[in-house]
Amino acid sequence: MSPSRAPLVAGAAVAVAAAVTLTVVVWPEDSGPGARSGASSASRTSASPSPTRSYPLSTTPRTIPAVREHTAARGPGWKPAKDSAVVAADPELVDEAKLLAGELRIGYRGERSPRSGDVELALAAGKSGPESYTLRTGDNRVTISGPGQAGVFYGTRTLKQSLDADGTVPEGVVRDTPDRPQRGLNLDIARKHYSADWIENRLHEMADLKLNQLGLHFSDDQAFRIESDTHPEVVSEEHLTKAEVRRIVKLARSLHITVVGEIDSPGHLGAVMRAHPDLQLRDTRGVARQGAVDISKAGSAEIVDDLLEEYAELFPGDWFHVGADEYQALTVSDPAASYPQLAAAAREKYGADATIQDLAEGWLNDRAAVVRKAGKIPKAWNDGFFSGGTVTAHQGIEVEYWTGKEIGARPPQDYLAEGRKVVNLNDEYLYYVLGQPNDFTYPTGERIYEQWTPFVLRGTEPVAARYSKQILGGRFAVWGDLPNAQTQAQVAEGIRMPLNAVSQKLWDPREPKLSWAEFSALADEVDPSE
Repeated sequence: MSPSRAPLVAGAAVAVAAAVTLTVVVWPEDSGPGARSGASSASRTSASPSPTRSYPLSTTPRTIPAVREHTAARGPGWKPAKDSAVVAADPELVDEAKLLAGELRIGYRGERSPRSGDVELALAAGKSGPESYTLRTGDNRVTISGPGQAGVFYGTRTLKQSLDADGTVPEGVVRDTPDRPQRGLNLDIARKHYSADWIENRLHEMADLKLNQLGLHFSDDQAFRIESDTHPEVVSEEHLTKAEVRRIVKLARSLHITVVGEIDSPGHLGAVMRAHPDLQLRDTRGVARQGAVDISKAGSAEIVDDLLEEYAELFPGDWFHVGADEYQALTVSDPAASYPQLAAAAREKYGADATIQDLAEGWLNDRAAVVRKAGKIPKAWNDGFFSGGTVTAHQGIEVEYWTGKEIGARPPQDYLAEGRKVVNLNDEYLYYVLGQPNDFTYPTGERIYEQWTPFVLRGTEPVAARYSKQILGGRFAVWGDLPNAQTQAQVAEGIRMPLNAVSQKLWDPREPKLSWAEFSALADEVDPSE
């Protein structure tokens, strides 16, 4: 905290007999011994000037994630006062300004010039990306500027956290920008139902941590969790309505978070096939494969494409996830012998040398084409990208790398060497699997903070730094394999510190300056739920 201002006190009054003149001498409180002595002041006839107040150089704002650059300055910093307000220099920033004013419990004065004590939000051209910002504190005023609304919003998060941590925004200039463009949380709402309110609370936490992407995996073998107009028969009893999803998406957009929907196929479609058992994949003995749709049937593509088109409209962001992982037809010792209908369809569509792997890869490309037609960038899990076949996955599909353990999964270097863009969901560090089945253990924020980086895509070993530009970022993933293992409240508490750690490691590529104990303590200080 800055030292308090030294009050001025009156010195001795000396009566001059002849002129009967009263001279008042003013001394600062900290002028040292004898400063208030009548003898030493008697000969003075005018007041001494007050000394200029001296401040130490400011320290860097304490936030999560840490700011990447702070230029220190001397001054008291800024904190809201009775007459403080937020103003918006540009109409595009009105929502951000009103939100900040409400959070700080100060006024909002609209698109006006800032006064002393105010916070001004402004758009300003710059060479940095749209999520960068500059925060200037001086002369009892704060200005947050950036080339895009998202960056200015992140500047308001820095201001808010700095006040939470220390009661003031330090004097000087913050220049900040994220290291990775995709930073977020992936939530399996298919196997475990979460209320709309619970999801919205996570969005507020994510926003303060400058996370910008929420993935919703809402269709799986166990349930289909969002209302459908095209195929209401596939929807589970406990689900989110479209009105609730629109409310979630609206809040997310106001917090500069993109919600990415996912319909996983051709595996993990059990909930859909319960209503359409004729589409279930069966081997030559009539035995069904869990979750697997028969991709040799035209009806399978029709229903999945209906759903993709419907939900691409519901989720207006830039991406949609088409799954593609763990197709069970490929896990048997001889897929062609077990599923001759798939082998025949592959040869018919892709030529005499084509295999079921090619048919599955073609399925991925066809679903990705539906998503692209809707104006989205398709995403898919890494074990749906095969090598050595007749058909190759489209280059524009983003690889969501989660494992090297599944059929079709390859080392991350393989995907990167092919020039593909990759998002990190490493199951060694970033998979929070309810009930901890299959040797999973709940990840800790400490382990992520101390060991993981975006380069650690598989296991514990990083890929080469030369692939940096292809690694778009990462998401921490919650999966509901044993949905009753934790309550919603327990999940929220269990993922809090891992999300803090992921936020730090995706924003700033440098080794963190704080110890884990210091980082944890700071997380408690700036926690928006406290």
